[in-house]
Amino acid sequence: MSAVLEIETHQLIEECKATHVHLYKFYAAIMILIFILALPLNASVLHLFIFKLKFWKSNSNNIFLFNLVLADILLLFCLPIKAHNFIEGERRSSNDVVCKAMLFMLFLNRGASIAFLTVTSIDRYFNVVHPGRKNLLKALKKSPQISIIIWILLLPLTIPTMLQNFECCNSHGADDNITRSDALIKDVIDSSREVVFFSQILIPFIILVYCTVHIIKRLQQKTIGDKTKLRRAVFLVTTVMVVFSICFLPCTIARMILLIARVKDWDAVAQDKATVAFDGLMVLSYMDCLLDPLVYCFCSTKFKGLYLNKYLPFLAKDIPVPLESSTANTSHPRRDNVI
Repeated sequence: MSAVLEIETHQLIEECKATHVHLYKFYAAIMILIFILALPLNASVLHLFIFKLKFWKSNSNNIFLFNLVLADILLLFCLPIKAHNFIEGERRSSNDVVCKAMLFMLFLNRGASIAFLTVTSIDRYFNVVHPGRKNLLKALKKSPQISIIIWILLLPLTIPTMLQNFECCNSHGADDNITRSDALIKDVIDSSREVVFFSQILIPFIILVYCTVHIIKRLQQKTIGDKTKLRRAVFLVTTVMVVFSICFLPCTIARMILLIARVKDWDAVAQDKATVAFDGLMVLSYMDCLLDPLVYCFCSTKFKGLYLNKYLPFLAKDIPVPLESSTANTSHPRRDNVI
């Protein structure tokens, strides 16, 4: 009986079907909840950046934060479709075009979110650790073209995820019915896809750790200036680290375990547990569209003041909107409102 169950489980995994229907419906409910909460939140943030902050006129990193909002909205379009698939007992859409489009949008969102979070933290690093030094990023953020370049550079990184299905085709040549040349091509595609997935998360995380450590060291030095602004810089990079730790690192670890399970050809039950855990942590990663507004608040005191006064006046308690005060540059506190 157990052998029959294992065969059925293995077949469901290969067909990309949900082996635990009720659990996947729970995953779908979480995605629907994230969508309901994140849609008005990100819509209000988008309205604020366009009509109040006028991000394109600012020399601060509002241009990066605006693109982070766009990435989150891109994710929101995918959540209802993903939730519908899970409710139907499928880990992905049975329609190949829809499946590829979903993978494209999800990975473009993930890459853009990580890229703009990382760029924002690097900007804080230079402004705090090297406040008087001219850097390329400071010059580039004055031009919106840098954001367009980042989006264009992200497009090729999504191609490996669409060549073969990301959720299900990750066995690295486990199919014995294909020729050696086809198996080699498949292995190259699978390997390139996984390299993109892991490097897209791990390399920015290392950069973030480096920036965070040096900003904290800078804060601990007694010779520096305004510690209040530096503490806000620490809060910012720490918030970005928290977003990474909650949303991106767990699914990365789960993906690594799932790959080991497939390559080492673990039994069907073990592979099923690894698959379910990976899908659940991928759902957890979608919470970044709820956590990113925390980054906006720590990155811009003006944004925080405007948002509270316009959308949550009962929490503002008549706090005035901050003037153009900066924590972006500790040497010139009047230049901007960004830490």
